[in-house]
Amino acid sequence: MNNDLIVEQIQKNAIRLDNNDDLDVLIEAVGDANYVLLGEASHGTSEFYTLRAELSKKLIEKKGFSFIAVEGDWPSCYGINRYVKNYLDAGQDIHHVMEQEFKRWPTWMWANQEIIELAGWLKEHNSQLPKERKIGFYGLDVYSLWESMEEVIRYLEKINSPDLEKAKKAFSCFEPFGRDAQNYGVSAAFLGEGCQDEVVQLLQALQANRMQFKEDHEAALSTELNALVTVNAERYYRSMVRGGNDSWNIRDRHMVEVLNQLMKFHGSDAKVIVWEHNTHIGDARATDMAEDGMVNVGQLVREQHGHEQTYAVGFGTYSGTVIAARGWGESIEEMVVPAAIPNSWENLLHQAGNHDKILLFNNEQINTLFGQEIGHRAIGVVYNPEYERFGNYVPSKMSQRYDAFIYVDKSEALHPLVLREILV
Repeated sequence: MNNDLIVEQIQKNAIRLDNNDDLDVLIEAVGDANYVLLGEASHGTSEFYTLRAELSKKLIEKKGFSFIAVEGDWPSCYGINRYVKNYLDAGQDIHHVMEQEFKRWPTWMWANQEIIELAGWLKEHNSQLPKERKIGFYGLDVYSLWESMEEVIRYLEKINSPDLEKAKKAFSCFEPFGRDAQNYGVSAAFLGEGCQDEVVQLLQALQANRMQFKEDHEAALSTELNALVTVNAERYYRSMVRGGNDSWNIRDRHMVEVLNQLMKFHGSDAKVIVWEHNTHIGDARATDMAEDGMVNVGQLVREQHGHEQTYAVGFGTYSGTVIAARGWGESIEEMVVPAAIPNSWENLLHQAGNHDKILLFNNEQINTLFGQEIGHRAIGVVYNPEYERFGNYVPSKMSQRYDAFIYVDKSEALHPLVLREILV
């Protein structure tokens, strides 16, 4: 790898990012793509959220994008969706909405000041639009097994659905496990005490009886997708305790399935902005994930809808601070992100100038040069900075993994709404 040549080409081709107007080059580069995937290199960096928010606003205003879908739980994010769409029962205080909806660790991913500001913008923007054109905010993830079951029961009770007893019977299968996903996974995977048949049959019944929801089509969508979460969460937790990569693939395939349902719901001209970690939106085939048989959202969307309909933007930082925890379910803290290791993607971008920049992978010379495998930092909700050089760098062919890259030279920690984390 010729590092000097890479640094030289970054200096020659990168676009300096000094203010939000500089993001317009990406809006133009998106072209007619219907799927714009916006990444992040951590779940706790303020600039990743604020830059994605500014890009999303521009895509909504200038390109007519229909909704935002994020790496969050469906029932929690649906509460934000109803708030920004001005539903009468959604609540008028976004802080209260956040505190009610985000109670499961890691709450800071979506219950933070940066999302509050975006929600305020969306609410104001939507106030000027007819009901059918309001911009939505939805969660794609699979973790909310018990929360989704509760939402299905709650809504079926509200409309006095004939499927209510079937739902209660299906979900009673999970009661002995006390909302403990690992306990359920062990019983299902090794003891044959699973609830797969029950939740699959319920989902099929809800799909067959869609007309019962005719008074509120979005509530019908929510109920059906909560049922889908229970099906795939059951598969996810059963697979997780066995080890291996099947659980990762179940999760990302679920997120794409939800995404496709949302696109169908929003009509033939729908356009979506996806917010997820780089490890989900950057094409897995351009990393060592492919060697392990892993797929991700970025790969699946490109395969299903074509590269020309998909535009993926990766994010990264050289140094700064981040919100994370040292173990799953532990208290969060603001940590120092050390300078990127030598010969990493972030280190080369820093060598090319210690300022923020945008790089487009839009010509053959650039794509060939940045098609080399280079280590690219990834920070999760669990992070130990002192050990990151041993496991936080993903070998990546950057121009194949993304269509563009946003680099923040020195980043700041996210601003959580609630610092006391709750693990359920």
